[in-house]
Amino acid sequence: MSITLLNAGWIIPMAAGTGTLEKHSLVMDDQRIAAVLPWAQAAALYPGAEVVELREHVLIPGLINSHTHSAMSLLRGVADDVPLMDWLQNHIWPLEKQWVSEDWTYQGSLLSAAEALRGGVTYLNDMYFFPTAMARAAIDSGIRAGVSINVIDFPTGYAAGPDDYIAKGLAAYGQFKGEALLDWTSAPHAPYTVSDETFIKLRELAEKHDLQMHCHIHETQHEVDESLKQFGMRPLARLDKLGLLNERMIAVHMVHLDEEEIPMLARNGVHLVHNPNSNLKLASGIAPVTALEAAGVNTILGTDGAASNNRQDMFGEIRAAALLAKGVTQNATTVSARTALEMATIRAAKAMGRGDDLGSLEVGKLADVVAVSLAALECRPVYNPEAQLVYVAGREHVSDVWVNGRRVLKGRELTTIDQGALLDRTEAIVAAMKAGA
Repeated sequence: MSITLLNAGWIIPMAAGTGTLEKHSLVMDDQRIAAVLPWAQAAALYPGAEVVELREHVLIPGLINSHTHSAMSLLRGVADDVPLMDWLQNHIWPLEKQWVSEDWTYQGSLLSAAEALRGGVTYLNDMYFFPTAMARAAIDSGIRAGVSINVIDFPTGYAAGPDDYIAKGLAAYGQFKGEALLDWTSAPHAPYTVSDETFIKLRELAEKHDLQMHCHIHETQHEVDESLKQFGMRPLARLDKLGLLNERMIAVHMVHLDEEEIPMLARNGVHLVHNPNSNLKLASGIAPVTALEAAGVNTILGTDGAASNNRQDMFGEIRAAALLAKGVTQNATTVSARTALEMATIRAAKAMGRGDDLGSLEVGKLADVVAVSLAALECRPVYNPEAQLVYVAGREHVSDVWVNGRRVLKGRELTTIDQGALLDRTEAIVAAMKAGA
């Protein structure tokens, strides 16, 4: 048994009905949280424990990035200031066809894992090709990942067609099934790239293996308009007809929704991933978060990939989610700091099917813990730690991170990744891409 006491100035457990605890210790017993107690009481009960002093820090649950394309960190900045379909068809897809491989995907995924951990993110819900590469990068870095059985109907350098994508995804799932840090999703790319037949196969796959689904939906008005032309219905209506709108579905973007679709999402238990900064940068629009909240939809947060955002910064997404909702509705009370934090923690854990283990700092849950320093003059004074995290602090104030009780970031230094070697390998890959070699 290995007991560690994290003596924090503040703890925000994020469990329902809890507020901020001052001068408390979080007690970790190997991989799980054993207790949350006042400093003196914890010291008396665990006299031989390792002690980490974090008296000017806030402890929060590890942040969950509910939608990203990790490997695309290698494409950060290749095509900025263009709309989505131009960005995809004329820039991203051609580059991916030429360059994406097992090693390329691993290196990009490892780079994203490093960025995530340094920003207080302990879980990446990924969507990309070569899932074995993402799985290896997660295990090697010590981060959690939702690894995708990603499917698109046209051929790429990874697979020849939908059945090939599914077969390769299932082989990866079988290879890594049972790994403590990994979950898996059935991941059709989007309604405009996936046929009804393929959607049904992926729905059946999710049901058979008890997986969540992960799909881009209603990202642009163009997508909705084209669906009306091709299918005579909006994408959500099509997916509903195919039996995909339920508590398994993690629906990404969902910017363009009508008044009937929002209550339909709530009735069916669909989880919705708001990607405020990516949607702003690609000029896709703004998800109607206040209306979604009023309807009871489980709204969560993601960064999208580094090629479109370009920061995989969940502190930035949390702040943007709160501010955008207020600005769009001219209502300062909508999407409070607490609500924005929930979107990146306890709500996201529920969406991934991990609400019993992750998303809050409660006894018995896995010890995914982030320490955020409020010692800097930019973070003082502190009246309300929850609001301070959302409106003041940034990822640069994350000092320490534990995943599964393992310290993967210590004093802003990664303990699982050789940062110099990672950067050298990244620069070598990018140099080859620039040279067209």
